[in-house]
Amino acid sequence: MGYYVDLREITIEDYQKKLEYSYLPPSRMVLKEKLDERFGYFKNIGIKNVNELIQLLKRKDKFTQLSKVNCLSGDYLAILLRELNSTLPKPNKIADFIWISKNTIDKLAKIGIINTEKLYDKVLTKIDRRKLADSTGIDYTEILGLTKLTDLSRIKWVGVTYAQMLYDLGFDTVEKVSKVDPIDLHKRINQRIKEHNIFKGGIGINDVKILVETANELPLEIEY
Repeated sequence: MGYYVDLREITIEDYQKKLEYSYLPPSRMVLKEKLDERFGYFKNIGIKNVNELIQLLKRKDKFTQLSKVNCLSGDYLAILLRELNSTLPKPNKIADFIWISKNTIDKLAKIGIINTEKLYDKVLTKIDRRKLADSTGIDYTEILGLTKLTDLSRIKWVGVTYAQMLYDLGFDTVEKVSKVDPIDLHKRINQRIKEHNIFKGGIGINDVKILVETANELPLEIEY
């Protein structure tokens, strides 16, 4: 499967159902409106999966053309494209994880590993991680820690700080996040934020529900 969800495997019908039942931030609630009409239109013009829809919306000429359709609009399409793009979160840079030593950062950079996406395929199994540790001279424990942060970084909206916080709370893999009670996790996250002054303010319950929901959609390929 790889670092990201394969968007070619998510049909337009499945994505419509996902939007219908997903937790969305207030700024994106418009995506739940006119679902049958809007996605019916996408299906009628031959769009079969999420990857095809993204590629269509990225074309300026097609975007402009679609924005003139009665059931669509430029604002709606822009929000839809942002939501679709968030399915493939930007990889976190290895150098941004504060506890990773500069020596480790430099050793990984020398072999082209500068972010979590680049690291992913190198740490899928214990054997892979051992080979990476042996070939670079990086301690296996540090490789394992980076593996877990890489796993967490695949979740929608999980940046470096959020990944580190989940790791420190003991929810250090996608699988663990996918199985946690969102209400309990919400409480623990905000307690840690307050105790360690991580963010200004807290994280809302709907954001944590999105976190858990998204974790459930990711393939579990890494062997621990």
